[in-house]
Amino acid sequence: MEKLIEILNEIDDTIDYENEKKLIDARLINSMAVVELVGEIEEEFDVEITASELKPENFNSVEAMMKMITRLRGE
Repeated sequence: MEKLIEILNEIDDTIDYENEKKLIDARLINSMAVVELVGEIEEEFDVEITASELKPENFNSVEAMMKMITRLRGE
């Protein structure tokens, strides 16, 4: 989770990622940030995020992103 938070902080370090649960719903990160985030997650965690995974519930919090990453890695 620490690496994911580092990636998120590189995109926007003004957000409290550890506590925020509505990153997408509250429009704290925009579509351009999501595109950048997807690329970084794919590279760092060696996963492929398909279009079907690009839904708010997978990106609203660090926990949701880690859950998606874990699922995509088959863990």
